[in-house]
Amino acid sequence: MTKSRSAAWRLPLTLTLPLALPLVTCVVLVSGATLGQEQTPASIPPIAQRTVADLHRPTVTPDRIILTWTDNPTTSQAVTWRTSTEITRGLAEIALAESGPQGQRNNARQLIAVTQPLETDLNAAHFHTVTFRDLTPAAKYAYRVGDGVNWSEWFLFTTASDQAEPLSFIYFGDAQNDVRSQWSRVIRSAWTDAPKAKFMIHAGDLINSAESDSEWGEWFDAGGWMNAMIPSIPIPGNHEQAKLEDGSRRLSHHWRPQFALPENGPEGLEETCFTLVCQNVRIVGLDSNRNHEEQAVWLDRLLSENTAEWVVCTFHHPIFSTGKDRDNAELRKLWKPVLDRHRVDLVLQGHDHTYGRTGLDSPTAEQNLATGVNTAELYSGTVYVVSVSGPKMYNLQRHPFMARQAEDTQLYQIIHVDSDKLHFEAFTATGELYDAFTLRKQPGQKNSLTDEIPDTPERLRPPVTEAAPGRSTGGLSRSR
Repeated sequence: MTKSRSAAWRLPLTLTLPLALPLVTCVVLVSGATLGQEQTPASIPPIAQRTVADLHRPTVTPDRIILTWTDNPTTSQAVTWRTSTEITRGLAEIALAESGPQGQRNNARQLIAVTQPLETDLNAAHFHTVTFRDLTPAAKYAYRVGDGVNWSEWFLFTTASDQAEPLSFIYFGDAQNDVRSQWSRVIRSAWTDAPKAKFMIHAGDLINSAESDSEWGEWFDAGGWMNAMIPSIPIPGNHEQAKLEDGSRRLSHHWRPQFALPENGPEGLEETCFTLVCQNVRIVGLDSNRNHEEQAVWLDRLLSENTAEWVVCTFHHPIFSTGKDRDNAELRKLWKPVLDRHRVDLVLQGHDHTYGRTGLDSPTAEQNLATGVNTAELYSGTVYVVSVSGPKMYNLQRHPFMARQAEDTQLYQIIHVDSDKLHFEAFTATGELYDAFTLRKQPGQKNSLTDEIPDTPERLRPPVTEAAPGRSTGGLSRSR
């Protein structure tokens, strides 16, 4: 028997009429079924039975939609998306958002995308980018992307204000591994705590294998529609570097097609070293994988001309490593004097898969961290943070100048900036406050810092004693 559309949703129904009328019982059976017969719904193969290529195959429908910036956040917004190669011309439509459905459809202006092909380990795809320009500051817009026939849903975003208004943003350390299964909860928890965040910073190692399209697919799936409504500011980590046959490394082929970022850094580092200003906060993204000296010169010149009140730098490899037996001494020697000279407020890093946060005092670039810290030689000014948002964990290198540290803890950070105050909060994946502090500007002086660390104990592994001769510790070296 062929099911009718109307019959398919009918359920058994009993009606009792008023007492003045005969009692009538009506039973309506679902078409094609009999009493007591179980129905077996149609199903698709579970994920485990589908191939990786099937799960991440591009189609004519836009996916991997993400907002970024290539220009001034007050008057522009970039969007990138992916389709199959059947789509050779991408389109985007944008209008001021309205409460009703007709206005944005009727008033939308249409733009043609820049389209780039990308051959991956799984497929061939087209990535399309549009930069919306001449936007109104602090205005809410609706947009969609597609090809004229196959469209995404309408998304909303709000341009940055051209005034020094309060803002919040989210910062993530490495996602890297098990992104779909275990990192997704972190970005989603962060959104529940900061749904009006102005942007999200990703401090490198977004994925584990630079050229794995399935891993990039998991990263985009984890963020989902949030990526299409809150701009991202990603910077590359070492795992975004593909290893070549001669042992050298290059930036992942995925990076530039799927992220539209500023090209205002040193030549050859387009979209990996850059800067932008959002509501009196200057964000500086650096590429700690290469060209360190060139970036130090560029950063020094950039900050000499800076007029924004707050400066936040982000890069992958930490100035002060929190991973056991890890150190970036050469990077510290080159970059920390520049950060010191310009009294950068906050530095956000990843790489070490632990958590560590300094106060205003941290060792000078020349000090040997392993031999301790001479407090008389400390520079006061910048707060350095290392964090991890994914499930891969390392042993912690404990430093006496760190105000708060953690092991085996997935975290996200929310930073609020309001006039002369910056408030920092670190939360665990379950939304528990783990660390907090407030910086305040003091004209002509260094910032003041107020620690607001919660009473919960630090999440640290217990010390491990040396194994007796002939006995194994299971290969895990833990910090004391």
